[in-house]
Parts: sequence; structure tokens; C-alpha cells
Amino acid sequence: MNHLEVPYQKSKTFSVKTSMLSFALKVLFSGLIIAFASWLSVKKPILAGFIIALPLMSLISIFFSYLEHKDMEKTITFSKSILVGVPASLTFFIPFFFAKSLGLSFFTTYLIGIIFLICGFFTHKFVMNHL
Repeated sequence: MNHLEVPYQKSKTFSVKTSMLSFALKVLFSGLIIAFASWLSVKKPILAGFIIALPLMSLISIFFSYLEHKDMEKTITFSKSILVGVPASLTFFIPFFFAKSLGLSFFTTYLIGIIFLICGFFTHKFVMNHL
């Protein structure tokens, strides 16, 4: 390694450390929101459901994503994907509306929801490939 490679290596190391710290802070922040909503669901399930229904993760993700790459075209594509993905992901909850009247157990309802979610994913993928 010559004298020109050393500054590059230091810069690369700093960039990796900064990137890891940024990632850890994002995970911590997101985890705190989820943990708070989970805790709140015991005492106030309606309020907790509303908090989770807010597009907080979308707002945070779009903001952090733009800060990282500063590419408006990618941000627009990302936002469109979220807009299409939200209704597709909501299919997970459909079985829960019918679980009581059909006498379904939690795990059966949950599994059917996962199957609906997988179908929603493929629908999302199809729609995004045709936009």
C-alpha cells in the first residue's frame, strides 16, 4: 500500500462507521415507536391502532432515504411503491374481520392473513412493474 491509499482507507472506514451509526439510530428510533405502540395496546388498543396506522414509518423512511441518496427520482419511485403497498399490505387484516363469525383460532386467522399478505406482495410487484 502506498501513501495515496492511506487517506482513502481512512475515509472509507469513517464512512462505514457513520453509515453503521446512522443505521443503528434508525433501528432504535423505529423500534421505540413499535415498542411504545405495543405497550400502549394493552391500556388503549384503539389509540395504539391509530398510532400504528399513521404513516410514521413511511414519513421517516422517505425522509431518511432522501437524505442518504438525494435522488428525487428514487424518492418518487419509493413513495409510489409505498402508496401501492399500503392497500396490498392491508389484506393481512381481512381474515381478522371474519375470524369470530367463522370460529377461527388466532393462529389460523394469522396464517390466512400471511397468505393474503403474500398475495398482496405479488399484486404490488405486478402493479409497480406496470407503472
